[in-house]
Amino acid sequence: QVQLVESGGGLVQPGGSLRLSCATTESMLRSYVMGWYRQAPGNTRELAADIQMDGSTDYAESVRGRFTISRDNAKNLVYLQMNTLRPEDTAVYFCNARPTWSNRGDGYWGQGTQVTVSS
Repeated sequence: QVQLVESGGGLVQPGGSLRLSCATTESMLRSYVMGWYRQAPGNTRELAADIQMDGSTDYAESVRGRFTISRDNAKNLVYLQMNTLRPEDTAVYFCNARPTWSNRGDGYWGQGTQVTVSS
């Protein structure tokens, strides 16, 4: 069963914070690399952050130090805490789950949640 449901997007002022959530299943959380990607208008989809099953994380250079990806295995949730948001962070944010042997950008996708950073 594939379940990836994002929530938490919205409008925020520059410098503000948002926390995105991705609801998934226990089996997916145990078996897949979980990631957050984003796509701004006219741009290709890009990785923001991902988290391996052992908890190790990786971030795009543009968000490193401002965003934090985490997982709550008890609640079957993956979070993206976004701080010090900038207008250039405006995008649709997608939750992704992919097998460990696959490439970034492969796997399953949620429907996306809009994040708009504007004054």
